[in-house]
Amino acid sequence: MSLGDEHGYGESARADDEPYGGGQTRTRLPERAGDPYGGARRGGRSSSRGLITVVAVVVLLIAAIAFANRSGGGSSSADGDGDKPKTAPTAATGKQPVTTRTAGLPSGFSHDEQGAQSAAANYAVTLGSTGMFKKDSRHAIVNLLYTPDAAARLQGPMDQAYSAGFLSRMGLDADGNAPAGSTFVSRVTPVGSTVQQYGGDSAKVAVWYVGLIGMSGQKSTDPVTSSWKTWTFSLRWTGGDWKIVSDSQQDGPAPVPGDDKAATSGEISKAIEEYGGFTYAR
Repeated sequence: MSLGDEHGYGESARADDEPYGGGQTRTRLPERAGDPYGGARRGGRSSSRGLITVVAVVVLLIAAIAFANRSGGGSSSADGDGDKPKTAPTAATGKQPVTTRTAGLPSGFSHDEQGAQSAAANYAVTLGSTGMFKKDSRHAIVNLLYTPDAAARLQGPMDQAYSAGFLSRMGLDADGNAPAGSTFVSRVTPVGSTVQQYGGDSAKVAVWYVGLIGMSGQKSTDPVTSSWKTWTFSLRWTGGDWKIVSDSQQDGPAPVPGDDKAATSGEISKAIEEYGGFTYAR
């Protein structure tokens, strides 16, 4: 069958074609000898189609070879390593998150660099949670995450920082409760961590994170916003786990904001209720 006999090709075919299943017989008129759009045109189309097919196959073959070379092609050198790319120092190690908890918070991190990073990431999540805005839970968190000396030193200044005036500016009452019908949001989501110093029983770990904070509600004047910060922890191995000696924060690094449409307060409240947090592991 020539190209002229395929559906839609040739002048007479276009004139006589019916929708599929029409049940009519198509009659083809004989080609005119001097018609410049006759058989010669069909032969040219056949040649062009064949050329296009060959070019497509060659392009696909070149692409396959390039991809194989980039990924190592499954080959290896005599020692078995070949030219495999080295694992990036920021890649996850594959360690499993801790399964033990103390007062509902992750605990029992391993006594190594990975354990220190895992502890720092989870401590950032806890210290950035809504529990810090209520006195009783804040005291419990500080006593659990910090060394005894650091906890005793920080309790007073933290109580002053989370004063009734500060809570009021956040839309909370003096006990840290949100108004009826509103949802207070305070979350920290680690993006990555790095060990800046490590000495066996001490470590300095920086956690890069994105934070959410604000009040979600129809009458809220402080909507939920996001921020990018780096939280640096000085840790010490104390009592069989990593504890915070001191910590500090700085802004960024922050990526360029995207063009995402801001969600409504109802959507934010629903998401906060539906989506739980994680236990992090390096």
